[in-house]
Amino acid sequence: MSVLPAGSRPVRVLDVTSAEYRRAFELFLAGTDEKSLTHGLLTEVVGELARRRVFLDVGAGEGGTTAWLSRSFERTVAVEPNASMREELHRACPDAVVVAEPLDRAEPGVRADLVLLSHVLYYLPEEEWLPTLERVFGWVAPGGTLLVMLQNPGNACMRMVRHFTGVRFDLRPAVRRLLERQAERVAGWSVDTLDNHYRAGRREDALDTAEFMVNVPTLRDLDPLPARAELAAYVDEHFARPDGTYVIGHAHDVLRVRRAPEPDGG
Repeated sequence: MSVLPAGSRPVRVLDVTSAEYRRAFELFLAGTDEKSLTHGLLTEVVGELARRRVFLDVGAGEGGTTAWLSRSFERTVAVEPNASMREELHRACPDAVVVAEPLDRAEPGVRADLVLLSHVLYYLPEEEWLPTLERVFGWVAPGGTLLVMLQNPGNACMRMVRHFTGVRFDLRPAVRRLLERQAERVAGWSVDTLDNHYRAGRREDALDTAEFMVNVPTLRDLDPLPARAELAAYVDEHFARPDGTYVIGHAHDVLRVRRAPEPDGG
């Protein structure tokens, strides 16, 4: 079997159930300030809730944020269809009720005071975003809040993704349609942008993280796949700093939608 020269090897397509994906994800988590910035915002959101009975995390992943938020609620329910992620989720948040069905078939059986949909829409076709947002908004209790997180389309990470894959994610068009269609049930809304950054001291780590970032679901359909050498050149040109470190901005948008209370004030 012939071996491709290193410079012509394509980027890896990472299966979300694989150990490779897990290692890349952990590398990203080790270098990003996303958790600290996001947790600050979540603290603010939880503090504004009228009730803290039920928290619903839709697409909970490995459960780090689920566990952190669950401390503020009487009950936690999580939707996570990925089996390997569910193992981590059970360990991180053993008291949570976990729903294993995919989002379009999941029935969490609760109306939650806070519903979180964090970095999930990437994995759905854009035509399904509005139906998904409406479905999830239906799980918000009267007076509760829906929180949706997605990368800002203009950040450095998403410019790289678009350069190599042609894909662009933008939450705002679906948000506008959601607010139009659900106007009678919406008491207020806002979109904030958190200015997150990934930092690496080694070129190899920056390149592996960039490869992780371009692994959008449509990557596997590209023919040919982008060459890893091209990605490395992009990383050097756009993310290298004079001090030898690498910085990749990955700001994300945070949509807050508060559901109107019931007419009797419930």
